[in-house]
Amino acid sequence: MGDDNEEVILDGDGEHIPRTARSEGSSSSDTIAAAEFGFQRPEERLDGNLSELEEDSDDAPPTPRFMQDESSWRRCRWVPYSVRRFAKKAAKWSRGPVNATAFAIDPIFPTVQHAPPRLLDWLLDQLPGSKENPLKNRTRWRRGLLGSLLGLWLLTFSLVMRSGIIAGEMADWGIPGDIGCGNTFWVPGNMCGLDGNKCRPFNASGFAFRCPATCAGYQVLNPRAVGDKEVVYSTLVVGGPGSGLEGDKHIYRGDSFICSAAIHAGVINNAAGGCGVVRLVGRQTGFSASKANGIQSVAFDSYFPLAFEFEQGVGCPGKQDARWPLLAVSVTYSTVLSLFVTDPTWFFFSIFTGLFWHVGLASDPPPHASVPALLSNIIGKFLPAALVAWVIYDRMGPRRTLTGLTAQVEKTVLWLGGCWVGSLNNYTFDGIPIQRLTPHDIAQQPGAKLALFIIFSLLITIAASQVWYFRREGRLRRYLKLYILFISGLVVCMLLPGLRLRIHHYIVALLLLPGTSMQTRPALLYQGILVGLFINGIARWGWDSLLQTAAALQDDAQLGSPLPTLMEPVVRLANATAGAIASSSILSDSFLKDVVIAAANTSSITFSWRPPPGPRYDGISVLVNDVERYRGYFDDMPASFEWERPADVADAKVDEYFRFGYMEGSQTDDYTRAGIWSAEGEWLPMAPGPSRVRSRSVEGMR
Repeated sequence: MGDDNEEVILDGDGEHIPRTARSEGSSSSDTIAAAEFGFQRPEERLDGNLSELEEDSDDAPPTPRFMQDESSWRRCRWVPYSVRRFAKKAAKWSRGPVNATAFAIDPIFPTVQHAPPRLLDWLLDQLPGSKENPLKNRTRWRRGLLGSLLGLWLLTFSLVMRSGIIAGEMADWGIPGDIGCGNTFWVPGNMCGLDGNKCRPFNASGFAFRCPATCAGYQVLNPRAVGDKEVVYSTLVVGGPGSGLEGDKHIYRGDSFICSAAIHAGVINNAAGGCGVVRLVGRQTGFSASKANGIQSVAFDSYFPLAFEFEQGVGCPGKQDARWPLLAVSVTYSTVLSLFVTDPTWFFFSIFTGLFWHVGLASDPPPHASVPALLSNIIGKFLPAALVAWVIYDRMGPRRTLTGLTAQVEKTVLWLGGCWVGSLNNYTFDGIPIQRLTPHDIAQQPGAKLALFIIFSLLITIAASQVWYFRREGRLRRYLKLYILFISGLVVCMLLPGLRLRIHHYIVALLLLPGTSMQTRPALLYQGILVGLFINGIARWGWDSLLQTAAALQDDAQLGSPLPTLMEPVVRLANATAGAIASSSILSDSFLKDVVIAAANTSSITFSWRPPPGPRYDGISVLVNDVERYRGYFDDMPASFEWERPADVADAKVDEYFRFGYMEGSQTDDYTRAGIWSAEGEWLPMAPGPSRVRSRSVEGMR
């Protein structure tokens, strides 16, 4: 061949890749393509020389196309020619243009965007001794100022956080105790035991509490039974004003979230949290539904052994939740740092560290019993996260994106702003109706499928644009191979028996970050959001496994276990006439007389059931009004259960709700839906299918 013109471009890892341009003597692009695939027609030799067996004749017939492809596709002759042609064109297209160049952001209004670092340089040049060695002096002072800025950030953050932690004493109640958004008096999952004895006392008790902010958004992710209704993807508040038999009480059922109920009652504020006093009031009947302060409560028309109310007019002696003042502090310091720091390494790790601790301590802290316990939790997560952060920075794109970037304002708005959006995803993405990326949640949560379709379409659009950018830079092939490897790995994980694929926040970030390895404005925004998602995922939830067992994902969702089959119950209603006769002097024995009177004035219902479907089931559990009232085993009991309606319940004329579930040892499986024994004594059978499942093991969950 003749002399080649060689152009050198920079690939993703800084390597120089030579690329040979087409010679001026070439007559068509097919010539080069044929040469690269190992076959060249004699009439198209670039040097113009023919061998002694070749004829120099313009009348010579061209080589058939199938013979041109024979050498390169000899092992794939079964592939149709149209597919081979498409593959060749795709391979040629994926190599990108000959003059591939890396993208670089040209700042908008460069004078404005360059002003912060230039101002800092000018100020440093005014310091004594700066003219002797200005470059060394600037470097030394920049590092000192960065350390001082980070120290001030830490000091300010600590002081504001301390003011939010310290609370004064409340009269007669002491210092309020910190509780989480999901705290209740009545522990879910049958953990209160038979008749609720493990959740006593039911009355004459209480305490001063303090709730964090935004508890109104705390939801139950699997159905919770409330009579014949089920609550899911909503906060759990049962009752409110207008409750009680006379409708004059402001009470809540014992399994309501205390903080959400306090917001509903107006005791605390959802935006800032607050403190109050809650008091137990024992068994109550009739809980009314109402909507107040953005929370819709649920009605329950029967009785429950534990209820509570809030003391009115009790002030909060200490500061409220400090997450919003802390957010203002962190946003201010991170913005100043982003505008004035030009070194990509110092910028990335300063922002990563600051936002990680902000999420863990303020905006989305994990559950904790005390501040020392919280600090221990975040330290344990931060050390491995810092190591992974170095891999992210050095190998997944941020180094390439941030190196040489002089658009300080655009970096602050796009990269830092996106990082804050990802870090605060418990607020920024809270409206998306997908709580967990599992098939079960997507199938049962309203709007989840549409939201997933929109997100998937958006990701496809973004991926297509990033493919175009990578091709223009000549780096598409390398990243296509990487993502083929990623997808293959995920497919293998999905096929592993006994394990479920769970895509967590930090997994999404690690998978998508390599696709942002370029210096464009969209890549700045995408990369910032993904780094923020990684920060929030680890600081809040930790290093949950990519593969989890079905039991780990089960939580309190339905198991799909068999349900007891009930026979028609026997109902015995109170008989006023028989009671009147028994009260007369016909019966002389006083004890027998009292027994007859009690039996005549008491209604009862007796349930019996068919044998279990297999030997694995050892007994049966019965819930009455969502409280376990009976637990027995098949080997030491008759196949029946009798429930007597208390006299005060009969007087109140309220319904009672019954659910039945099999037991395996001490573990309970799915319960039936609620059957209703009406106030009039009529039995209304339960609808088919399960209601919420209780915890698999009562003892093991304590």
